[in-house]
Amino acid sequence: MALSRRTFGALAGTAALGLALGGSGGPAAPSAYAAREVPTGPPPPAPSADGRRHTVGFDHYSLLVDGRRLVLWSGEMHPFRLPSPSLWRDVLQKMRAHGHNAVSIHVSWNYHSPAPGRYDFTGVRDLDLFLRTAAETGLYVVLRPGPYIGAEIDGGGFPGWLATTGGRARTADPAYLKHVDEWLTHVDAIAARHLFTRGRGTVLLYQIENEYDAYVHDATGRAYMSHLYKKVRADGIDVPLFHNDKSRNGYWTPGTFDTGGEKGRWLYGFDGYPSPSTTPPDWGRFGGGGRTGGATASPRTPGFVPESGGGWSDPWGGHWSKGEGYEASRRTRDAAYERRFHLTNLANGITLHNVYMTFGGTSWGWLPAPVVYTSYDYGAAFTEGRQPTDKLVPMHQIGHMLQRVPDFAKLDRAQDVKAAGLTTYHLKNPDTDAHVYVLRNDGDKEVSSTLRAGGEDLPVTVPGRDARLLVAGLSLGRRRVRYATAQPMLFQAAGRQDVAVFCGRRGDMARVVLECDEEPLVTRMSQQAAYVHDRGLLRVTVPLGAGGLIGVRVEGGDGVDRPLLLLFADETTSLRLWPYDTPSGSLLVYGPKLLRTAALSGSTVHLTGDTVEATGLEVWGPRGIDGVTWNGRAVRTSATGSGSLRAAAPLAGVPKVELPALGGWRMRTENPEAGPSFDDSAWQVAGRTASHSTTAVPAGQPVLFADDYGFHYGDVWYRGTFTDATGVESVSLAHSTGTQGLLMAWLDGEPLGTHRMPVPDGGTIRRGTWTDTAVLPVPRRLRTGGRHVLSVLVRRMAHDQDGKAQDTHKAARGLTAVTFTGGSPRVRWRVQGEAAPDPVRGPLNNGGLYGEREGWHLPGFPDGDWEPVAFPRAVRRQGVTWYRTTFELAVDPGVDASVGLTLDDDPNRAWRAQIFLNGWNMGQYINDVGPQHTFVLPGGILRTRGTNTLALAVLSELTTLSGPGQVRLTLLGSAAGGVPVTPVPSPGR
Repeated sequence: MALSRRTFGALAGTAALGLALGGSGGPAAPSAYAAREVPTGPPPPAPSADGRRHTVGFDHYSLLVDGRRLVLWSGEMHPFRLPSPSLWRDVLQKMRAHGHNAVSIHVSWNYHSPAPGRYDFTGVRDLDLFLRTAAETGLYVVLRPGPYIGAEIDGGGFPGWLATTGGRARTADPAYLKHVDEWLTHVDAIAARHLFTRGRGTVLLYQIENEYDAYVHDATGRAYMSHLYKKVRADGIDVPLFHNDKSRNGYWTPGTFDTGGEKGRWLYGFDGYPSPSTTPPDWGRFGGGGRTGGATASPRTPGFVPESGGGWSDPWGGHWSKGEGYEASRRTRDAAYERRFHLTNLANGITLHNVYMTFGGTSWGWLPAPVVYTSYDYGAAFTEGRQPTDKLVPMHQIGHMLQRVPDFAKLDRAQDVKAAGLTTYHLKNPDTDAHVYVLRNDGDKEVSSTLRAGGEDLPVTVPGRDARLLVAGLSLGRRRVRYATAQPMLFQAAGRQDVAVFCGRRGDMARVVLECDEEPLVTRMSQQAAYVHDRGLLRVTVPLGAGGLIGVRVEGGDGVDRPLLLLFADETTSLRLWPYDTPSGSLLVYGPKLLRTAALSGSTVHLTGDTVEATGLEVWGPRGIDGVTWNGRAVRTSATGSGSLRAAAPLAGVPKVELPALGGWRMRTENPEAGPSFDDSAWQVAGRTASHSTTAVPAGQPVLFADDYGFHYGDVWYRGTFTDATGVESVSLAHSTGTQGLLMAWLDGEPLGTHRMPVPDGGTIRRGTWTDTAVLPVPRRLRTGGRHVLSVLVRRMAHDQDGKAQDTHKAARGLTAVTFTGGSPRVRWRVQGEAAPDPVRGPLNNGGLYGEREGWHLPGFPDGDWEPVAFPRAVRRQGVTWYRTTFELAVDPGVDASVGLTLDDDPNRAWRAQIFLNGWNMGQYINDVGPQHTFVLPGGILRTRGTNTLALAVLSELTTLSGPGQVRLTLLGSAAGGVPVTPVPSPGR
């Protein structure tokens, strides 16, 4: 990247200064605050596992990597929400291509630990593989292993077995810390192998705990945070550590707990999810300040938002989305919302920025916390099916700008300016004298105004509830921009010339004014561009979107011997521009839907990526290149006057993907557990009298809580045997579940009824534990003497999160008490839940249904004697019915097809289904609640070239007819290209 003369001179001492930044030092390492005078300059190169030692520090402006300023533009994804390791590379490459230089990940304790002392980091849980893939992609990693993560995951990430242990979680209680240390020992051993400071990976930052706002002012809270800090350091983690302060309370700023004498290695971070109906807040230099003012709570560390709203979660029933699901979140938190929010953060000094979520993925199996359903799409920039959305426009444009225009890493608040009808922010780089203006329209109608910048009154127009960024005094190599009314997107060297891209809305008139005392040679690469040289200024005017990418080449004048190519792009066009750095120099590629990788070999540029429709291809790069390949095939090109190679013919689009209709279904009913003669002798006797649960054990009754008997996920069965039901009028079944929990009961095989928890409303959306008592009448014909069996099935719907550190994850799940009216029979209880954890699919894949325990969900299960059926179905039954079929796909191996399963039925019918693909539990559908109807079937688990087994475990109530209705495969998107996908092991029966 070319530098201004002032910046280049100031950089002379940067490398030496970087050696003092304590990136890999211990407690004696010097404070990063000593680096306050690091000048503006080129950012560090893209990270990799290069085998070299690196330093990581910070001052109040930004991170400092090897003495160079880094603006962190990170996107959140969770490997555990995409159970196909091959596709991790797909998402990471898309994030890098669209401007992110880092990925932030939670690591969920429950995902890796099925039992105390047992840890599994293999298969879909291979954290080591994910970190290697991130390094190979050229992304830094922000690692967030908790121990508590929240993240709308079962128990906030705590393993189910932790609910049965003593000690208050999220405190300094030794009983709890014993388990925490065991977890951190395992995860830190992997993290230590990938630390950027050691050149072995790209782990740049490490978070301890998450949103910890309990016991902040108590000794136990401070001791807890201190313990975690010292433990992580003792495990060899030497990168800066941080915490994510929920809602900007000023908690856990540097100096608030004991770090063992280590200073200058702790970052304060906070999260923020502004409502789209409110004005973006100032969480920094333009705000009210103080400990609750966001970045001002820690004035000596850079502004850091570890979770910045890239969408919002949605509860069962879709109250927030009004039943529309995540498309409503994406619509209300659209590109304009993200642009207003992110540019406001930039103006407020936020230079460490993580968008939560950038790819949400799927809370498959029993991963979701009670407050959300299976999909964790989140309304993010990439859909749950890995498809790009229009929300990527500001992410793409701002991300590349922050990486390739170094002035943005060091900005101070400048003199206030005004533009009538707009909120204005004025910033200045103290080293380069570059000025940045953020203009925000907080009203609903478009505003046209004027802004005094670059010595002129500039006309500006900002749409309603949107924002834009302008610059003045910005250096582009040896040329200086007097002002630009379009946002700079990137600046880089490409062979013998420099390339600068400016972007804006389609239809905008972009103006870029360069300071040129002598008239340069100007070549219009597009007829839409206009220019004039007058009184030392070259004024270039371009109507954005009029003909795609518009170029103007400027040569000579003022002794400048390096040409500057100005490129102008509207929103759509900017999403087809792909900068890429290689060891041989930088490239800029224009045309395809996605650029994944680029490499130079001799004089040939080898590109890989995706196309959807037929598209052109143009490449600017180091001098001497004369050949291009695309996905391994040579592309015939010709040289252009702009210094590029342009393809002679369009790249092909994606061929049509055909999906089969689903048929050949077979059916079998289950729940033999309801029958009086069922053999439950192998079940556990529910005879405990005490529990570590926060739910009280009723006097005179045994502990019935499922967790206490080792059953932590999915459905749980109870069988109570007693004698003499004479006079018994009803049975009362007290139970505790997560949201949308359900209970079914039978007496001697006859249905007594079903009870379900209500659909959450505005006041109960965040409730994680629901308790109620089902009072079910006993039919007169069953009120007899002799032996009786009361069978109860409870769908527990996951453990509550422990957001306030009150051990709420320990609230009981399952039955809590059973009483009778008209009699008091003595009941002997047995309980059965999930079988031993699936060694491949993990502990959260299966519950305790009979069919799950017997392998009915697995490929190869012999279902030839099952009853053939066709959909739609309309039956009335209380209990569980299984449906199985197989289908084959033959997707072209060069096509990345995202496929979903869609279920529809009369919304008044009360039934729900667990969806199993090749034995993997892809989630839960509740027909009369919703809002989710389509479930993503990720490639790798889905055999896109081969045979697949699909099983539905349908739980139906007696109150209505039940389905399934329509069940079909849905194409969620496709592209020619993609990444090689390795089949995920799916052992069968």
